[in-house]
Amino acid sequence: QVHLVESGGGLVQSGGSLTLSCAASGFTLDYDATAWFRQAPGKEREAVSCISGSDGSTYYADSVKGRFTISRDNAKTTVYLQMNSLKPDDTAVYYCAARWGVITHTPVPSFYDYWGQGTQVTVSS
Repeated sequence: QVHLVESGGGLVQSGGSLTLSCAASGFTLDYDATAWFRQAPGKEREAVSCISGSDGSTYYADSVKGRFTISRDNAKTTVYLQMNSLKPDDTAVYYCAARWGVITHTPVPSFYDYWGQGTQVTVSS
């Protein structure tokens, strides 16, 4: 059975940093696409960053380029999202999503089969 569990969210001041983790069980993240999405109150879910398990290629939303970094551990069971220079606009519930058996990624939510429960990130001004 496949599970994704996010952790690392919390409250941080503007300009601060957080690292989110997405731990996968039931499959390894080496033939898959994994993504971080976020959803703020009253807004649609949006892609933040994606990574391909096959070649490590990545995608970043324009709003986070240069501030966020997605990565995987060598055991290919955890994907991280390092978030620096956080802004109040980054406040949202952050979700990890994955789809196994593909070699590319996409920022489209419907592409992903598995989702975590979400972790709250709050950035105070």
